[in-house]
Amino acid sequence: MIVELPPSEGGAECQLVLRPRRILTQRQFFVLFVLIAVPVSLVAGFSFAVGNAFAPWFAVLDLAIVAMALRWVWRSGDRYERILVDARRLEVRRSPDDTPVFEAHPCWVRFGVRGDAEAPQRILVGSAGREVEIGSFLPPDERGQLLRRLRGLVAQAPGLRPAAESQ
Repeated sequence: MIVELPPSEGGAECQLVLRPRRILTQRQFFVLFVLIAVPVSLVAGFSFAVGNAFAPWFAVLDLAIVAMALRWVWRSGDRYERILVDARRLEVRRSPDDTPVFEAHPCWVRFGVRGDAEAPQRILVGSAGREVEIGSFLPPDERGQLLRRLRGLVAQAPGLRPAAESQ
């Protein structure tokens, strides 16, 4: 998902925030866990009633592992990339600490595309021998939108043109 933030006060930069799409909401993840927990608990209870003394312990262990896996999947959706573009810089920042992983003057930035330009497999932003992949968690069609949007932003910077493209 690509979200364009308004410029900060007094600033002319454009900010794009890239986030992975989430399939389920937090409530839907909870409902999914309940739909898994109920049958597991019923089978464990039946097995215990028939004489399997360890079934409830295995059920608890199983549900703990499923809960941790669902939590991990949910937390992986919290990551993001933030791209700032203004007349003096193009900067890429990543979660969790929001520190810059790439910074260059827009005049010297080039975009590398792996795969089809309309739906690229990878987008690389490079300058001065450094390259950083951006939008790796986006679907291919959104990567194409991101590439077009970034090329437009670099071209709009005052007196700037995008650098040569690499294939």
